[in-house]
Amino acid sequence: MNTPKRILVVSRSTKHCRRAVAMGISMAQKHFGALYLMHIIHDPFGLDGWNLPIPSFRDEYERMAAAARKDMDRMVADARADGLVVEEFIKDGKPAEEVLKFVKETGIDLVVIPAHEEGRLEHFLYGHDIDTIIRKLPASIMLVKEKE
Repeated sequence: MNTPKRILVVSRSTKHCRRAVAMGISMAQKHFGALYLMHIIHDPFGLDGWNLPIPSFRDEYERMAAAARKDMDRMVADARADGLVVEEFIKDGKPAEEVLKFVKETGIDLVVIPAHEEGRLEHFLYGHDIDTIIRKLPASIMLVKEKE
């Protein structure tokens, strides 16, 4: 793999994404690369014909996303203060489709994605998106495991 110059970190706005964001920041700083941070806003309660009255899942999802986003905003602010240029994007839609489209359009060299044991809610929300991304991605990929 050549030295990555265009690094994309995919955040699903969960607490498990913090380590992936930190790894992407570190790689961009080390290789003097550009860092792109994509927040995927995937609302399974409003897409694809879902019309389930599950307010507790929706509330939990929204609380989880807000807390994770606040933490990642702090991490990105610290990196920017150190001189790193970070471009953030918020994509609303199916995670696999949005990531693949963005990578192709921008010529990303390396995609950093969190890889962890998903809880029941995350599995319900994201399904098999990581598997789809891995199979179809036209760039190198780094899966970042959460420390135990």
